[in-house]
Amino acid sequence: MALEQLCDVVQRCQAIKDEGFSPEDYDLFFTAGRTCLEQGNSAQVLSILVDEKNKICSPKELLVGLLEQVEEADTGSIAETVTLLLKPLQTVLLRLGMKKASSVGMALSTLLSQVARLPVPVTKEQEEDDVFGLCHCCTALLQFVKPFVEEVKEGVKDNNRISKDNELRVELLKFCMKSLSKPLLEVQLKDPDTLLKSPLRDFATEILIILSSIGESLPDLLSRNVLKRREVPGFLEEEVRYPKESLACLSHLLFVDHIAVDIFPAVLSPIFVLQCNMEYIELLLSRTEESHLLKGLVLYEKSLIRVEDNSLPVDLLELKTFFSVPQNLVKVMTLCPDQTLRTKGLKVFQLSIDKFNTEAKYKFFKGMLKTSHHAGVEGYIIKNIKNQIDFSLKPCNGNDWFLGKHLLPLLRLVLCLPHGPETDLLQNLDRIMESLNLLRYMLIRDKEWENETGIWTELYKIEDNYLKPLRTGLNMSKAHYEAELKSAKENKKISSKDSKASVCTVTVDNEKLPNMTPEMQIQVLQSAVFTFDLIESVLTRIEEIIETKERPLS
Repeated sequence: MALEQLCDVVQRCQAIKDEGFSPEDYDLFFTAGRTCLEQGNSAQVLSILVDEKNKICSPKELLVGLLEQVEEADTGSIAETVTLLLKPLQTVLLRLGMKKASSVGMALSTLLSQVARLPVPVTKEQEEDDVFGLCHCCTALLQFVKPFVEEVKEGVKDNNRISKDNELRVELLKFCMKSLSKPLLEVQLKDPDTLLKSPLRDFATEILIILSSIGESLPDLLSRNVLKRREVPGFLEEEVRYPKESLACLSHLLFVDHIAVDIFPAVLSPIFVLQCNMEYIELLLSRTEESHLLKGLVLYEKSLIRVEDNSLPVDLLELKTFFSVPQNLVKVMTLCPDQTLRTKGLKVFQLSIDKFNTEAKYKFFKGMLKTSHHAGVEGYIIKNIKNQIDFSLKPCNGNDWFLGKHLLPLLRLVLCLPHGPETDLLQNLDRIMESLNLLRYMLIRDKEWENETGIWTELYKIEDNYLKPLRTGLNMSKAHYEAELKSAKENKKISSKDSKASVCTVTVDNEKLPNMTPEMQIQVLQSAVFTFDLIESVLTRIEEIIETKERPLS
């Protein structure tokens, strides 16, 4: 019925001129055409569109009508509508001749905006089943853009180069950039060993091939943020044309997924690649989505692995990203709810430390001790400092940074209490224990008459500024918690005589933990006292070493 109605409209309109069409004619044509497409009669609709006798609507009017159908599709029918209308859209666009660039751009933008609404398959089975149609849409989109890509490539053959201002080329570039940011940035591509035929992997590969085909050098795209100069006219336009999140996805595809490696020359130095990728890593690690965090961690890891250990120069720490990325890593390591990501973050954090040369490690440690504001992270840094001192004290490994005069300022940052004797020892446990272990190690390993580290020269200051305040704070804290523990045990005896189960409130780190039973309160207090005993055991050993050294020979 709808097909007959469409044919009737076409036959009637063939006899009159364009200006004779009424709004009702247009509406009837589009309504009948849409119904035909929904009923599966796309071939017949296409034959009407390509027939030169049928000048019912201008190609641009047809384009607008078709795109309205795409925009009006609800979530459940996006994939079906997009795949159904791609061929008619392509046919209409090809009829526009040399003035089609803006229309191609409008069509691609509309289509991608709708496709981006489709759920992204996570598992191998989801990609194979493709219930929501994202994979099918991506495959169809590649066929849709094919003639337009070929047209740009033909222009290259004729002119031996591609004009960066070629309008059709610009629209295809926008399509590629938008495809990289969504859906590809959201996708975790499956390895060929896991999924032999992956539509999403094929889509990513083709997007990179299209970029190369229209004159975009992949190495130049990768290094754009490093080599750009902000004083160049049109810089803002360049930022819009090459969105950072799209380039972040491009970098991940190249160095993690190894997409299109055959068209990417392996001539860039590992350090330069790392420097290029740091902006993209910074972007990914600043996000809250776990999929983005994982991509940032893996991209950072892959970029670091290619770099030789102890090779990154200290100059790199002057770059903003080499400061901000570790800060973002710390947030992942300490705040991310996913245990796997936290563990991965710590692994990558250590890998980044291993790649710095000695001077860069020294400067990095100083910076992190000043800015991390997290006892666990500070403790981890102090453990690394201990490892560097240990390495430096071995034969032939001496250096100017972890021995002697340069080491002492670093030790002053390590061997200090943020708030003197009033420092919260429980909250700062990791830092305090690693600091004490480092000090004890140095006093045992570095003999007083050798004093390679300079620790013995600094010892009197360390005693006054660190050990004595720590002892005072420890004695006060331990006495307080032991008194609280004694009181809690007495309260438990009293409460056990009551028929009703009692609850109490405990304050930890200035925060009240309500509704604790006496048993729970006693457990918390006993744990704190045990922690203080642990600190005291190491502190006492250090005090004994110092006392032995200071005791006069009889």
